[in-house]
Amino acid sequence: MTRPYTSAFTLLELMIALAIAATLAAFAVPSYRSHVARTHRIDAASALYRAAQFVEGAASDGVSRLPPGLDQAPQFGTPIYRLRVLPADDANGGYSIEAAPGESGPMSDDPCGTFTLDATGQRGNRNGANGSTPATSECWNTT
Repeated sequence: MTRPYTSAFTLLELMIALAIAATLAAFAVPSYRSHVARTHRIDAASALYRAAQFVEGAASDGVSRLPPGLDQAPQFGTPIYRLRVLPADDANGGYSIEAAPGESGPMSDDPCGTFTLDATGQRGNRNGANGSTPATSECWNTT
């Protein structure tokens, strides 16, 4: 009496496949997360430029609030950053706009913190949590 030949994975083959998958995941997950964070930062910078264009166009109206859609980043969907127009002072050239991450959102602990853009074109970042803000060029994706 002969047994029919059955094919299956051995435990060794399964362990090797799992080790390869774990190694790939160890490199892929952090890379994916940094890509998502970079995308959110680009959304915030783009939203600031859109809002600045709106404020410049409505300069004679004395804009103090941004209309719906321009007051968040991304423009549609769940907001990751909230935008607001800050009052004019001597240093900002007439207005300043900030994009602050949501308190419980995915960017709440981002080292770039709050993005700022003023009428003179000065870009900046503020991070109230730990004060160690990276270079503006890193946050604004210009490096």
